Amino acid sequence: MTKLDKTMPKLRTVFMGTPDFAVPSLEALLRGPDELVAVVTQPDRAAGRGKKPRLSPVKTVAVEAGVPVLQPERLRGEVGTGFRAELKRIAPDLIVVAAFGQILPKEVLNLPPRGCINVHASLLPRWRGASPIQWALAAGDETSGVSIMTMDEGLDTGPVILRRSTPVRKDETAGTLHDRLSHLGAEALVEALDMIRQGKAKAEMQDDEEATYAPMLSREDGRLDFKREANELERRVRAFQPWPGSFFRVGDKLVKVHRATVVRSGRVDAEPGTVLAAGSQGIDIACSSGALRLIEVQPEGKRRMDAAAYLAGHASDIAPGNVI
Repeated sequence: MTKLDKTMPKLRTVFMGTPDFAVPSLEALLRGPDELVAVVTQPDRAAGRGKKPRLSPVKTVAVEAGVPVLQPERLRGEVGTGFRAELKRIAPDLIVVAAFGQILPKEVLNLPPRGCINVHASLLPRWRGASPIQWALAAGDETSGVSIMTMDEGLDTGPVILRRSTPVRKDETAGTLHDRLSHLGAEALVEALDMIRQGKAKAEMQDDEEATYAPMLSREDGRLDFKREANELERRVRAFQPWPGSFFRVGDKLVKVHRATVVRSGRVDAEPGTVLAAGSQGIDIACSSGALRLIEVQPEGKRRMDAAAYLAGHASDIAPGNVI
């Protein structure tokens, strides 16, 4: 990290973020030389059997650090009037955003004189949108990374200050890549802030023609359609861990798939969804191309288990020749 010139004023900074991904960036700001004047996060949500309000991971860290926390229901429209007035009163020099969960209106984007910057979990312009980590894995990207971008009114379309990349591991899940990118994003943020303080940040416009999009995930994205290729399904099993998870149905019962591997490539002489083999090593399912071996599964209402344990109670449902 470049040392801060003692004659250089500290930046009055507001941080906006909500989930675990944003925590390393917030912690980097707390350790840094600037003045963190407020943290903005989503409202507490009822969770668990008792429906008790649950603090976001970002709020938990902010409260422990003694930083004022704002939790607007909305930033836009009449509902957000009070929040926008409070933000003007705070008068930040810079707003840092990481997985906040709401789109910033123009009035907020234009407020801080140093602008708003975002920690985004992809190498922009690839994978603009809500779920870049998952769709990068589902697509089979060999490299992922983070971008620190200046925000505009578009969806992750602003000029990029810097990018930092990392190889995608063969066994990578969305969970493991999420954790690695959250820390890489914090490191990149520190570097970008050094550049901003020194007036050396040169943001480059994105090439819109190279843009791809990562839409928000739904539970249905986790359904394993065996009419797809086995290679694609194996990637999706990893991409959608831990959420929404991957699953198929046996009759009216849902079965989650936690681990799978490709055991055949090329054309398989069987209808997609046909059980080719079922034993101690796994359950082999024919796909449009190749075969997918299910190694670890979770029947509805039960714990995770290996394929052998599952077959002990469901051998007739998953017998070779059956179509699921």
